[in-house]
Amino acid sequence: MVTEFVRAVFALVLTLGLIGLGAVALRRYGPGALSRLGRPKAERRLAVIESLVLDPARRLVIVAVDGREQLVLLGEGQLVFAIDTPKRKA
Repeated sequence: MVTEFVRAVFALVLTLGLIGLGAVALRRYGPGALSRLGRPKAERRLAVIESLVLDPARRLVIVAVDGREQLVLLGEGQLVFAIDTPKRKA
């Protein structure tokens, strides 16, 4: 009787400990940690380099696409204009 109680308490402590370790690992490594353990992803072709809010309706964004950078002006849910920018000097 006492042995069963001790065994149940030990199982409960072990289960709660594993849940706690999982929560700590999730907090530390983020929710995408398991997906990062798999095969490496292909290199991304698109990246937002920088973004600047001009006013509540407009935003300037520098976007890199296949190694080329473009300056994009976005406004009220639409593309206002986009231009190629010269390469930055390293």
